[in-house]
Amino acid sequence: MVGSSRRRFLQAGASCAGHLALASALAPAAARALWAQQPMGRVVRTEPFGRLEQVADGVWALVSTPLGGDYTTVSNGGLIAGRDGVLAVEGLMTPEGARWLAGQSRALTGRWPTHVAITHYHADHVAGVAGYRADGAQPVVHATGETVDRVLAALPPTPLPADEARREALAQVVAPDGGAATIDLGGRRVRLVRRRGHTASDVSVEVDDPSIVFTGDLVWNGMFPNYVDAAPTELAAAVQALRRSRTTTYVPGHGAVAVDADVARYLDMLGRWSAPRGPPTCAARHPPPPRPRSRCLRR
Repeated sequence: MVGSSRRRFLQAGASCAGHLALASALAPAAARALWAQQPMGRVVRTEPFGRLEQVADGVWALVSTPLGGDYTTVSNGGLIAGRDGVLAVEGLMTPEGARWLAGQSRALTGRWPTHVAITHYHADHVAGVAGYRADGAQPVVHATGETVDRVLAALPPTPLPADEARREALAQVVAPDGGAATIDLGGRRVRLVRRRGHTASDVSVEVDDPSIVFTGDLVWNGMFPNYVDAAPTELAAAVQALRRSRTTTYVPGHGAVAVDADVARYLDMLGRWSAPRGPPTCAARHPPPPRPRSRCLRR
């Protein structure tokens, strides 16, 4: 599994997967430390590629840890369970990763996912979506039309190789109407909210009680985000819109589960990088000539 997932990982080199690989190469110790933070909830399963944390009753966060070399999932994701159904968040990097998360859903809730939400079109969030259709299962997939179009057309920056199983999984996608859509899982309603900033087709997955937001790659906890498709000013505005006035758990696209203080630090970093920089000053355009060197006088 590791070898095949590594090939898929390298094929997605221009997307978030490649961004993580670069971060690992430039600062391996610091990058790995980002995932060594104390888990927010009870860890119910640990694998070489990540851990599954229970962050609330019926809600679990998958925190992927790809820098160890196992690229089965790569992105974060999770499960949200209600009385009548289970929503899996993200298609993940490989079908093996999606099947693993679906298996965890069955073990924890007694039910295979009935719905899947994809937050945007980058490969590490969508390439494995066909894994949820194992054993004849046909969960309802929720994604924007742009996400589906770009994945099926193999458009940059993540030109995925043709895959009939992925195409079939995305053939009957339900797109959020207008700005948002609601999934009723039975005793728990989940909102899919359209946003833009990391890409033009971002979706956040939100629960009100308890207050939990799966942010997709709008938020990267403790690291600089991938800007390949980003609009920096829109990204900062979208992240600000995600924040809530009450205590909230944020499951980022990458990195450990976050709280509002983590999101505030991330916003501060985005503000520094997206702040407009004016034209260079006259002094910068025309620096003064170098001072002449003093000469020693001989007697």
